[in-house]
Amino acid sequence: MDAIDGECVRVRILQTSACAACKIAGHCNASESKEKIIEVFRVADSARFKVGDTVVVSASVGMAMQALFYGFGLPFIVLVGVLFAVYAFTSDESLSAIAGLAALVPYYAILYVLRDRMRGKMSFEIE
Repeated sequence: MDAIDGECVRVRILQTSACAACKIAGHCNASESKEKIIEVFRVADSARFKVGDTVVVSASVGMAMQALFYGFGLPFIVLVGVLFAVYAFTSDESLSAIAGLAALVPYYAILYVLRDRMRGKMSFEIE
């Protein structure tokens, strides 16, 4: 546990690659680890925790599927849809590819603007 701020608890995790446990991982560039902070919102009983506690953070399968859809599924649909639509009107492959990629810019901008609303729907829990 990294910090407690009212009903928001910040948990520091160490994300490691699959080969980080290998005995020769220190000599290999493939193994890597990153430190990340996860914010857990709406923790009603945050007073029972203190900074430095070890906790288990979980997410539901439905939330994970929803995050994958918004992060990868829907952008893929937008990319392919714009790609085919522009190609159907112009018959120019390079313009279609550029338009498809350019369509992702407003998509991710909208996703960024709506992050607080999505945070209310998708959140982690402390077990």
